[in-house]
Amino acid sequence: MHISASNGSTQLCMFEQWVDSGMGAPTHSHPVEEVLTVVSGEAEIWIDDEANILFGGQSVVVPPNRRHGFRNTGSKALHIRAVLASAIFEATLDDGNTVRRWLPMPE
Repeated sequence: MHISASNGSTQLCMFEQWVDSGMGAPTHSHPVEEVLTVVSGEAEIWIDDEANILFGGQSVVVPPNRRHGFRNTGSKALHIRAVLASAIFEATLDDGNTVRRWLPMPE
């Protein structure tokens, strides 16, 4: 995590992940817009029922409340960056559970 409510952001959350081949993020949604950028490697990224392969330097904008996810389809580690239009990471998984991370620090 680079930027979030936990270190003072009020409107953005930015983090990076390094993902092994065959692994990724399960289908989920956010209440805000998200930009996913493949820094290096190869990823299948899906939004609803449409999937595309992205390579290093390519990005996709995920509209709010759209079901999406990704997985590393290459043989090397996938380096991916995510930027959300919220200082708190909040994701609802397909099973209905909600994950919240990087909340503001208590004063």
